[in-house]
Amino acid sequence: MSTQGTATAATPGAAVVRPADAGRTTPGPEGGRGRQRLEILLFVTPALALMALFVVWPVISAVRMSFFRWKGFGPLDDFAGLDNYKSVLTDEVFTDAVVHNFLIVFLSILVQLPLGLGIALLLNRHIRGRGLLRTIIFVPYVVAEVIAGVVWFQLLQPGFGVLETVLSSVGIPTPEQGFLGTPELALPTIFVVLTWKYLGLGVLLFLAGLQGVPHELYEAGQLDGATWWQVQRRIAVPLLAPTIRTWCFLSMIGSLQLFDMVWIMTGGGPANATTTMATYLISQGTERHNYGIAGAASVILFIIGFLMALAYQLLVLRRDTRPDH
Repeated sequence: MSTQGTATAATPGAAVVRPADAGRTTPGPEGGRGRQRLEILLFVTPALALMALFVVWPVISAVRMSFFRWKGFGPLDDFAGLDNYKSVLTDEVFTDAVVHNFLIVFLSILVQLPLGLGIALLLNRHIRGRGLLRTIIFVPYVVAEVIAGVVWFQLLQPGFGVLETVLSSVGIPTPEQGFLGTPELALPTIFVVLTWKYLGLGVLLFLAGLQGVPHELYEAGQLDGATWWQVQRRIAVPLLAPTIRTWCFLSMIGSLQLFDMVWIMTGGGPANATTTMATYLISQGTERHNYGIAGAASVILFIIGFLMALAYQLLVLRRDTRPDH
């Protein structure tokens, strides 16, 4: 019996091998990982290059410059060793600037935290005009520091400033040199302006954190007879703790780097009453042309900020990354 032209029956479920598929292999795990690494490198390289150019290289340059006496012209050939660091650490203006920075850190947490948290708790309720109030509180934060500083500088001018005119019209005495010209009042005045400027960020973060509190917990507390204040104190605020810790970290770092508002409103004066570490190093570099001193001050500022951030991470923020949290 001839077998020519007869078809072979395929076994059910068996794969049919086509000629086009012959020789084609599926990429193995090693090939997939290699391609993934190449893609990651491709996308990360531009960011790393920019970081190296605008962050790493300036830091290295500042560290190198801090070991030389340099006026901004010519090569770095006058080696000073640790003399610049000694000059900065023994300069009373710089030590006062460190105190001013830490005072702003302390006052920010002491004043802005309860104030921002209280406003956020109130704005989280269903009250009339809530959206407008949120906008009014948040608008100062989005205003540029330069614009805000110039506006407040004009408002606080002695003699013709709006604030002094208003206070004088109602019989409230004002300092002869103005609020920014009196050494005892300059730093508190700066802090009031900073609170006006950055309070909106804290309120925004706290409101965002409150949105994550389940409404069932509020309802359970109310069914148990708890008042609104008790519900906020026993339920909302404890659940808001991670957001509060994050805000404290941002406030602390921002207070250490404080520059724009102070430089525009007072320039660090009067009599260095509002000098910060950032205004000190800028003054040494751009005004006195002591770039070695400025470099040493910038390195010290970096070390202080890094140590504080590291300590805060290990002692405070670390609890938010534990598995049980």
